[in-house]
Amino acid sequence: MEIKSLGYRTDLLLLELGGSTLRDTGEYVVVRTPGNPGFWWGNFLLYRTPFAPGDTKIRLDDFRREFPDAKHVALGIDTVDGVIGAEDELTAAGFTGDSSVVMTADRVLQPQRPNTDSTYRFLNSDNDWEQLYRQSLATASMKVDAAYEEFTRRRLAAKRELVDDGHGKWFGAFDGDRLQSALGLMFDGSGLARFQDVQTSPEDRGRGLATTLVHHASTYGLTEGGARTLVMVADPEYLAIRIYRSLGFTDSETQLGFAKPPA
Repeated sequence: MEIKSLGYRTDLLLLELGGSTLRDTGEYVVVRTPGNPGFWWGNFLLYRTPFAPGDTKIRLDDFRREFPDAKHVALGIDTVDGVIGAEDELTAAGFTGDSSVVMTADRVLQPQRPNTDSTYRFLNSDNDWEQLYRQSLATASMKVDAAYEEFTRRRLAAKRELVDDGHGKWFGAFDGDRLQSALGLMFDGSGLARFQDVQTSPEDRGRGLATTLVHHASTYGLTEGGARTLVMVADPEYLAIRIYRSLGFTDSETQLGFAKPPA
């Protein structure tokens, strides 16, 4: 299927590799992740056009029909220019928008202040992945409850399976055996490599770990990984976007998604 957005195109690729199913209806793509029904952005509708007046109700009905048991609602727009359409209707219906910057690089710059105290390597043991799970909970922006813990377990299991199947690598910065910072880099097999979940433990922030780790993974991706283009999706309001720009990533497009949490 043809997807214009580089952000969503790489999202759907990785979801499908991880066991999600895609169904193209023409007007929208249905994305399902049976193994993790609580994963909002693994169970959503991706529309090909912005929201015209009246579309919010129509698209809510579409979602309820496609996902009758879902407690959330998640709708994306396959756009590159950030045009939403009838945003006032989305807001009135209780949706929260997520406008991310899709960034690309075909080369990377050296960090200005690299961290040389830590060890940088792949995650390669059960203990490494268990530390990644605990780190993911510690860095979560959502309330961590039993449902979120289960969601995180399932999501990381799918990501580890992608790594085990040879679709990418998960990198970590370590102090001895203790995980400090981590990220994934997944490959599409035709020259694109997509970053996943750049995160640093709260007690290890401000030491240049994420910057150094992104550079380390980028260098691997553009050499041994065989990628020609690196793709990073970033929150425009979060300070990490400055790290990516300092390493040579440039803004390419805007990725739009709208979610309505459980009542």
